Amino acid sequence: MPGFDFDLTLDHSGSETRIAVRGELDLGTAPELERALETARAAGRPIVLDLRELSFMDSTGVRLLLIAAEDARDGVPLRMLGPASGDALVALQETGIASLLPLSEEDGAA
Repeated sequence: MPGFDFDLTLDHSGSETRIAVRGELDLGTAPELERALETARAAGRPIVLDLRELSFMDSTGVRLLLIAAEDARDGVPLRMLGPASGDALVALQETGIASLLPLSEEDGAA
């Protein structure tokens, strides 16, 4: 099985739970992010999903982000740091999905 260009870190050390993803969010890697989001929601603190180093995202990744944003409306607050550049940013902008997500350009971390 080929390796995936994907890395995820989950940090509970501050006042927020921070999930940072790097690489490609697609059918093969989305389940890992989905599990991290479930873990973060269970912690009950606001979530920061850092997508700044996300280089690619397929429809599976877009769907996961939309579900996470919907879940946050009725539960644990979620803020996403949008992709800085690349195909992931283009996917969000060209589909119009960016306007449906709680995207922020600023980290705001202490």
